[in-house]
Parts: sequence; C-alpha cells; structure tokens
Amino acid sequence: MTFAYGETELPVDRRLFVPDTIYVSGERWLEPLRRDEQPEAWDRLVTADQAVTTATDGDEPLHPHLTYPPGMGYVPLSSSSAPSIMAQMIEALELEPGMRVLEIGTGTGYNAACLAAYGAEVVSVEIDGGIAERARCALRDAGFPDVVVLTGDGELGAAEHAPFDRVIATAAAHTVPYPWVRQTKDGGRIIVPYTGDGCQYGLLALDVRDGEAAGQVVGDAAFMPLRGQRLHPAVQNNIEDWPGLEVRVTAEGQRLARPGTPLTAAVWTAGHRAH
Repeated sequence: MTFAYGETELPVDRRLFVPDTIYVSGERWLEPLRRDEQPEAWDRLVTADQAVTTATDGDEPLHPHLTYPPGMGYVPLSSSSAPSIMAQMIEALELEPGMRVLEIGTGTGYNAACLAAYGAEVVSVEIDGGIAERARCALRDAGFPDVVVLTGDGELGAAEHAPFDRVIATAAAHTVPYPWVRQTKDGGRIIVPYTGDGCQYGLLALDVRDGEAAGQVVGDAAFMPLRGQRLHPAVQNNIEDWPGLEVRVTAEGQRLARPGTPLTAAVWTAGHRAH
C-alpha cells in the first residue's frame, strides 16, 4: 500500500506523524493551525506535497528583541519535509532491505518510518528531547517500534550503534561532520542537504572509502540547518553556486572543488561562522 502526495508515492501515511498543531505563515509570524479547530485545512496541508512546519521558536525566542505574540513563532525549528524531496533523498541513498541506516534529525519520525517500511534498520538522532519523545510515540503507534530514536547532537552520530551502511540527514550542513564518515562502513553512502561554500541549497551524495567520504551535489534541497550550523542570513544569501560542486571529507577536514578541479588541489574549508 502506498500514499500519494501529488505525483509522489510513499509507503506510510504522513498523517500518522504530523502533530495536531502545525504552523502556517501569517503576515509576520508563524501562526498555529490546530487540527481540532480546522480539520479540513490541516488535512489538506498534511496530504499535500509540501513541507509542514511542526515546531517554532515561540517558547524559546531566537530573536529576543521582538515581542512574540502568545502561541506564535518567528523561526521554524522543525518540519515534516515535502514528500517529493524525501523520495528524492531516499532514492539517492540507494537503500536495500536489511541495511542499517543512521538518520540525523528525527523530526516527526515520518522519514524514519518510510525507511523502515522499505526494510531498513533505523537509528535516528534528534537534538530536541520533546520532539524525540513525540516521534518515539508516533513510531510505536504507527507500527514501527523497532526504530531506535536517540536524543542527542546528531553531528556526533551514534557511535554505540555503528557501523552503518547509510547515513541520511534531514537538516542542512555546511561542514559534514567527520563522525558520520567514521561510523559508516567502507562502501557506504551519506546523503545530506548542503548549504555552504559553493552551493546555497544542494543535495550532497558522498561515498565512503578508506575512512574518507567523497562525492558531489546531485540535486537541489533546501532544509533547515543543523542546530550547530546556522548561518547568518547575510552569509547564506551571498553564497556563490558552483554547479557540480565536489566535496571530500577526511579526519583533517573538508575540501571543496569546482568540477574538473582535482580534489587533491581543492581548497580547505572550515565552515562559516554560525549565527
């Protein structure tokens, strides 16, 4: 059985995972839309092929100089990704049944459920304890109790559950954390949204060999950043795109190269200053 979101089909019903309160853009603020008050609007948004904001900074404002209206937020902190981009990322993962997958950013648990439905053994790491617990409950109730959800910093991976055949991140990085590489089996693959030097919104596919990961941008992907890798808007908005950006990640750091430039001659990058 599959569920259709526009032209995209996925093996799990997203409505089982999206919380009853979601957030939509108002004139200035992210405003709550509650399922019990507007069930048709909630259902229409959740069953569409679009991202749905599920948590904001309303409780812990990221812009304390602003006066936040009660119940509203200014910055989205967590979302359920558009099903089409989820499908694109899972396809790029080259997943096979029985593979052990590390997911960075559990969110609602929906992506982890889809990975499990395709036959993967899933370990997912979520930095927000409340979001992690809601995902555990949703996964259990939807019939995926074997998905392991850890609360912690996803940049550190999950060493106690390694090694992994695949790593997939549902938050953008400008610097791919080396622990992901170290915890991936030789011949494994890492899929991560990339927003940094050389590409503003890209989907990066890295293959792991001999303790290094190398690959290139294979598509477009705009995601919220990892909590520790937020960029100042002025930095992000001025990123110059290098079509076909190539990336190598080693224990010494990350190298970037324009297409046709040997990675051995590429420039080192230490990442941008977080905001």
